[in-house]
Parts: sequence; C-alpha cells; structure tokens
Amino acid sequence: MKDYIGFLREELAAHQALFTQLEALLPQISEVGQALRDCLARGGKILLMGNGGSAADSQHIAAEIVGRYKKERRGLPAIALTTDTSIITSVGNDYGYEFIFSRQVEALCSPLDAVIGITTSGNSINVVRAIEVAKEIGATTIGLTGGTGGKLAALCDYNLVMPSNVTARIQEAHIFIGHSVCDILEAD
Repeated sequence: MKDYIGFLREELAAHQALFTQLEALLPQISEVGQALRDCLARGGKILLMGNGGSAADSQHIAAEIVGRYKKERRGLPAIALTTDTSIITSVGNDYGYEFIFSRQVEALCSPLDAVIGITTSGNSINVVRAIEVAKEIGATTIGLTGGTGGKLAALCDYNLVMPSNVTARIQEAHIFIGHSVCDILEAD
C-alpha cells in the first residue's frame, strides 16, 4: 500500500498558504456581503453562474441562500443559472454556448438584482457575456475569480480575485467566500 501522507501534507500546506493570503480580501468580502444585503433589502434577487466546478459552487451558494445557512429564517431569493438543462441546451443549440447565461440574465435580471459570475480564470466567455448584459441592465455585478482576475476584473463592480493560479485552491477559496457571504446575509 502506497503512503500519500507527504503528498497530502503538501496540498494542505498550499491550501493553508492561500487562506492566509485571504486576510487581505476581508474588506472586499465584507463589501460584497453588504452589497448583497442591500440588493435583497431593495427587493432584488441574486443570480449566480459558472462552469464545471464553478457551476456546482453557484448551485451550492444559491441553495444556502434560498434554504438556510446557519439560522432559521425566511428563504431569500437566489437562482443558479446553471440548473435548467432545457434552457441551457436550447440556448446553446440555437445561439451558442457563449450565450447560455447572458440570455438568462436578459430574461430574469432587473436593476434591483445582483449577478455573481464564478470563473477561476475570470475569462469564461459565457460568464463574461452575462456580466456585460447585467451591467447594461444596471444590476450589481460581482466576480469570483483567480489569477489576475481576467476580463471580469475590468467589468465587475466587485471582483474578488483569489491569489492563486491553481484551480483547486481558487475553488476552495470561492466556497469560503460563498459561506462568508451567507454569514453576512444572516447577520442581525
């Protein structure tokens, strides 16, 4: 039987190193949490999207917002744009995969809303297009990215850039931020 403990220690050390660097993002995370509280207070909803693992993160965060995170409370309006396979496949087929989120934002988003794009590179074209449409509508736009922040860095009202180029580490930090924002949404 092979021993993977050394490898696992290296992975854990990389995770811990990134999370130590997240200290610098706490003011921005707090601002994003407040922006989402403001969105909900004015009667808006939160729309989330991403591809692959980021699609799953969108669904995870939306579920915590609609259901509950830690506290019993009324459900809050959040929609993961990654879940309706009929919309995704019809728009992808008729218009192209790059429009699967922007078409939904066009149909569902109002200026009262907040739109969160999750992409480790910041360059996923379908997420970028959706954020562009959300900005045209006048919604609050938020990016969860990594590396340099990619194209979303210049587009979003708020872009939380994880200081890493490793997809797994970026995604781990994105879930931490999602949970942190849920804590802020449930704060008294």
